[in-house]
Amino acid sequence: MPTPEQIKGSTTIVEVLRLFPGGEAGRLMSRLAWPCAHCGGAFHEPLTLAAKRHANDPRAVLVAFRALAEGSLTDELVDEARRKVPR
Repeated sequence: MPTPEQIKGSTTIVEVLRLFPGGEAGRLMSRLAWPCAHCGGAFHEPLTLAAKRHANDPRAVLVAFRALAEGSLTDELVDEARRKVPR
């Protein structure tokens, strides 16, 4: 399992998927309603850019992925990361 420190705003979608070979990152992206993990679109873009493109708060998305890495991901953190913000 990766450490939270390994997940930065510049970490790309493909890097995150590789950090979680069991599919946990793909499942989180699915819960966020991000097609990135499945369609290959914007596969090499950083997490923060993907968050902005999907109108999510980049900080909340980072918090959710870091919580996933430390095993403390909650439904509340997912809901916060999934929430759309004005562009």
